[in-house]
Amino acid sequence: MAHFTGVKVFSTTMARDREAMGDTITRWLRSNPNIEIVDKIVTQSSDKQFHCLTITLFYRERPVDR
Repeated sequence: MAHFTGVKVFSTTMARDREAMGDTITRWLRSNPNIEIVDKIVTQSSDKQFHCLTITLFYRERPVDR
C-alpha cells in the first residue's frame, strides 16, 4: 500500500443510501481538492436482512506548489 496520511470511510446499509453513495463520495472528493487517493478497499457484507457496503479511501495531501 502506498504511503497515506488519512482514511475516509463511507458505509451504508440502506438501499437508497447505497444508490447515492457515488454522489456522496464525489461531493467529498470535490470538497477536498488538496488530497490524492492512494488506495481503496470496497467491502460488502450481508446477513439475512441487511446488506452493508463500505468504501474505504486512503489518501495523502497533495504537495503544495511553490
